[in-house]
Amino acid sequence: MPNSEEIKGNWNEMKGKLKQKFAELTEDDLLFEEGQEDEMWGKLQQKLGKTKKEIESLFE
Repeated sequence: MPNSEEIKGNWNEMKGKLKQKFAELTEDDLLFEEGQEDEMWGKLQQKLGKTKKEIESLFE
């Protein structure tokens, strides 16, 4: 499971993977701002109907 620093450092690659797998995601859904990680994860969970752990597992 990636930590916050790993996500921040590789976000463009991770964002591309999510967009390929889930076409319904927009740039706004994938906006990563430091200090607002929980809000981003909440948006992704709500939009995809998956848990944070399920989403993170896509990056392993």
